[in-house]
Amino acid sequence: MISREQIPSTRRWVVKIGSALLTGDGKGLDREALASWVAQMAAWVEGGRELVLVSSGAVAEGMSRMGWSRRPDSIHELQAAAAIGQMGLVQAYEACFQKHNLHTAQVLLTHDDLTNRQRYLNARSTLRTILGLGVVPVVNENDTVASDELRFGDNDTLAAMVANLIEADLLVLLTDQEGLFDSDPRTNPNARLIGQSRVDDPALDAYAGGSRTGLGRGGMVTKLRAARLAARSGTATIIAPGAGDRVLARIADGAETGTLLAPAQEPEAARKRWLAGHLQVRGRLVLDDGAVKVLRNSGSSLLAVGVKGVSGAFVRGEVVSCVDEQGREVARGLVNYSAGEAERIMGQPSGRIREILGYVDDEELIHRDNLVLV
Repeated sequence: MISREQIPSTRRWVVKIGSALLTGDGKGLDREALASWVAQMAAWVEGGRELVLVSSGAVAEGMSRMGWSRRPDSIHELQAAAAIGQMGLVQAYEACFQKHNLHTAQVLLTHDDLTNRQRYLNARSTLRTILGLGVVPVVNENDTVASDELRFGDNDTLAAMVANLIEADLLVLLTDQEGLFDSDPRTNPNARLIGQSRVDDPALDAYAGGSRTGLGRGGMVTKLRAARLAARSGTATIIAPGAGDRVLARIADGAETGTLLAPAQEPEAARKRWLAGHLQVRGRLVLDDGAVKVLRNSGSSLLAVGVKGVSGAFVRGEVVSCVDEQGREVARGLVNYSAGEAERIMGQPSGRIREILGYVDDEELIHRDNLVLV
């Protein structure tokens, strides 16, 4: 189980900041607080780490700009508020990160983007490329067009799904509370902060409560749910007070801040369980002996040149089973090409993919990050 002392050595974070924090409970963007968070995140990135920011606040900022004191019930008014507020939100982040000579990239997602396997791979590749360029992705839910997500989604869950997507080491959920307590600290002065727990501890369910601000859609219930979702890929979660002094810097130093919820499994085991057990196998690739040996001994990606046969009707992003020539399963993974495309490029070196297909989505048939031995 991950400890506070191990956090300084983590490399990839997802940080989520909620609406109530960003907008001063609906008073408009708190630019001073935002600048402080950005300075701490910039220091983390400048130290050679990677960070994805998941930001709420678009609807709340839109409400502030329009002078609305109450979150509207109409879906179209909510979508309008999101569109209006998104402009100010992005401008504020861009200005703050530029002061630290860092570029940002706006990424708008819906939950469906991360549950559809093809769009999952596209989003993953884009975020990995952005991070590789030293740019900070600023992710928000695409509230303007996604009506179902606007009514039922929340950015805690989105942040957890992004953590799964990029295999983050740590998910930080900044909130207006000190962390997760054993009872509601707003009504019980003797409530005790839970400093650390395993995310699968059933006692945690009794501690969580709902959002009371009327601005965000989250609360401790959604944060606990998000932590458990993130744990599926081995990501630890910290629920911490966003208003705390240098809270992100203190987390990065391993300080006792907020509530640390550790995954029940190590990252590799968690991801293997997800790929091998939670996703339906849609097809099969028959590998030659050389490819089988490379996968088992080197942990490499699967290239088309090592494939001798293709069966099934899979599309890009679906799970396929990799078997040897005797039909014994060797691995499973998310495939980068459809069954028809895989048939055309099997047995061919990666350098010929463009010649055969007319384009190249990826050099690998299955990237090693999306491949697990079974």
